[in-house]
Amino acid sequence: MNHLAHLFLAPANAEIRVGALLGDFSHGLESQKLPERVRAGLQHHRAVDAFTDSHPQVLAAKTLFSPQRRRFAGIALDVLFDHYLIRHWQQFSEVTLESFIGEVYQDLARNRHLMPERMAAVTSRMILDDWFSAYQDLDTVGFVLDRLAGRIRFSNEFSGALEEIIPNDTQLEEHFLAFFPDLITAAQAESGRER
Repeated sequence: MNHLAHLFLAPANAEIRVGALLGDFSHGLESQKLPERVRAGLQHHRAVDAFTDSHPQVLAAKTLFSPQRRRFAGIALDVLFDHYLIRHWQQFSEVTLESFIGEVYQDLARNRHLMPERMAAVTSRMILDDWFSAYQDLDTVGFVLDRLAGRIRFSNEFSGALEEIIPNDTQLEEHFLAFFPDLITAAQAESGRER
């Protein structure tokens, strides 16, 4: 899952939320040195990713991508699923999207001291450019995916993934809607183990 979903699925605690994002910035990090709640958030992130990567609906969604893009389908789905979460926000949350985003941005801004330097820089840009609100637009999803394709350190055909998402939007959305309630249940069970 991508940033918004990780934050949505994590317990509503600022340090745990930092940890829930830390999974994308944890390479080379000594996790045992992290504060307990940040470490719990990191573990939550990893459990969510493991559940997602093995779920039948996610595996089926990956097959909708062409062979040349399928290698990166997991990355595409991570970002796209944030878009679908926003699209169906009221189905999954009693809190408005705007309130949730504002609260999360506050938590991240106030806890930059808990983040590695690269993560602090990325979350500053995230807040400044309001990434989560921007994910409401499918064209923004395409832009984000093209930027990610440009960061891959070897030649690839991932760029332009939106051209495969648009004709499969309905099917991909159906896979998300069948998968996400299962992920919520698994994330809640993981949160219970963290206490």
